[in-house]
Order: sequence, then C-alpha cells, then structure tokens
Amino acid sequence: MLVSNDIGIDLGTASILVYIKGKGVVLKEPSVVAIDRDSNKIMAIGEEARLMIGRTPGNIIAVRPLRQGVISDYTVTEKMLKYFINKAVGKRTLRKPRIAVCIPSGATEVEKKAVEDATYQAGAREVSIIEEPVAAAIGAGIDISKACGNMIVDIGGGTADIAVISLGGTVVSTSIKVAGDDFDEALVRYMRKKHNLLIGERTAEEIKINIGSAYRRPEVLKMEVRGRNLVTGLPKTIEVTSEETLEALREPAMQIVDAVHNVLERTPPELAADIFDRGIVMTGGGSLLNGLDQLIEEKTGITTMVAEDPLTAVAIGTGKFIEFQHGDKKEQEFN
Repeated sequence: MLVSNDIGIDLGTASILVYIKGKGVVLKEPSVVAIDRDSNKIMAIGEEARLMIGRTPGNIIAVRPLRQGVISDYTVTEKMLKYFINKAVGKRTLRKPRIAVCIPSGATEVEKKAVEDATYQAGAREVSIIEEPVAAAIGAGIDISKACGNMIVDIGGGTADIAVISLGGTVVSTSIKVAGDDFDEALVRYMRKKHNLLIGERTAEEIKINIGSAYRRPEVLKMEVRGRNLVTGLPKTIEVTSEETLEALREPAMQIVDAVHNVLERTPPELAADIFDRGIVMTGGGSLLNGLDQLIEEKTGITTMVAEDPLTAVAIGTGKFIEFQHGDKKEQEFN
C-alpha cells in the first residue's frame, strides 16, 4: 500500500502554508509571484518574489494572485499552487495527493469552484473545500464535533472570518474584507496625512509588526521609519511611536470588533452562553497585532485569547480535516 499524501493548504492572501499529514507544516511562503511582462514568464515565487515588491523594473511585476482571500488571477494562482505542491511533496510521488484547501466563509460558489479547479489542475486526486473558521478551530485544538458553541475570529491578510461553530459546522458566520492588509494601508495613509511621508507596504508591515497596537500599551515603543518626504521629494527618516499606530489602526480594528459584535447578536442564546463560558479564540496573522484581543475583550466583555500558534492554525486544521472526514467514513462502515 502506497502512503497516500494528504495535504492541507491554507490559501491565504498574504502567505500560503502547506501541511502534510505526519510531517506538520512543511512550507510557509508569501503568496507573491514575480512575472516578466515581456515574455509572460514567472521569474520568482514566494519569499524571493516578496523581496521584489515595490522594487521591480518596468518589465517585471510582483503580483499577489489572491486578493481578499479569493483568486483574482487564475492562471498565476494555478502555477503558484503547482510550484508549492511540488516543493512540499517532491516530484517522486506516484499517487496524486488528496488536498484540502480552505477559503473564507463568505466566498461565493464561483469563487469556490475557481479554487477547486486550480487545485485539480495543480495535480490533486481529490479536493475538499473547507471554510476557514472551521479549519482554524480544528488547528487551534478545539474539538468541533461536540454540541458546544465555540467562537473563532480568524484574521488573515485579506479577510477576517468570524464564526460560531458547533457540531462540526458553522452556525453563524461573517466574513469581512478588513484584515492585515488593511492595517498596513491604514498605516500608509496615516503616515502620508500626518507626517507627509510616503512609505511602501513592506515598511508599513514592519511598523505593524514591531510597534503596531490596537490597545494602549503600558510602555510607548518607538521605531525609525524611512520613506519619501512628499514636500521635498527626498528620502527622510522619522520616529514613529506606538501611540501613533494606535490612532492609525483604530478604524480597521473597530470594524473587526463590530463584526464580532454582529455575529454575537445573531448567535442562538444557548450557544451564546457557551461562548461566554469558553471565550473567543483568535487565529491568523492579524490576531498577532498587539492589543487586538484586549480590545475585543473590552468591547464584548468575553474573555478573548489568541491560539497557541495562530499563523499555522488554519493550515494544521485543513490537514487534520481530511483525517477527520475520512475517519467519519470508517465509522459509518461499521453501522
């Protein structure tokens, strides 16, 4: 019996993670592709291409084929998937792998179909599509098969998915297109308005990771930021404090809090009581923004915690979902 490869893929706007059964997360790369416009050839994929963002000559463009959690450029996504699957599995597998891919809970049928087709084209034997919050819950170590309400807030790069899960499925959910990328954009806008400084998206991401905060920090952190002064047109360095990022990120952070509130309003009372007892679990890279959990906790009055490994939770959950699915089939055979 050949070992069948079960692969879970977290197809994210910002990064792609590949989980292989028995090995864990084997690959984590940014979902960026660099294309040569003249010959339409792909120059680089992943980390290599990310370093090219905002630094390319005219004929090369660094693109993110996934926008807000769904495919915006089909052919490039297909090639990128193929590359990542081959890189993770290796070319020597005789049998095509079974692949589970996750998509935001608000994705339409057409968007689901596009992801499914792209995965088959990239060389899958079987494809199962999972909703992100369900995968995030499994990856965060929650037993989703019980009749007990759990609330998951999964903040990725392009979308934030908020869902209440019980008995292995979603009860109420919402998917908003406010997430990590919007935090970056808010910082770019703020720097332009307040300091007349133009910064790139990579610098904005660095500010967010190092000193970004959604809730007042006990100590004020500072960071030097380089960009282009819009008045003189020359490069300039200024010092930015975490207090300023608090002001810049207030709007997108509050949008996420409002979405959480909205889901809680639509939750059946029994499940709402469970959530109040068990708390809200946050996953995804966006949940690492300092103080976002405290903000949600303050506004909802429910304990909020960030999962142990928020970045890989969705990928792990996607991989485990295949086992969960096929495990169920075995049980039915005995009845």
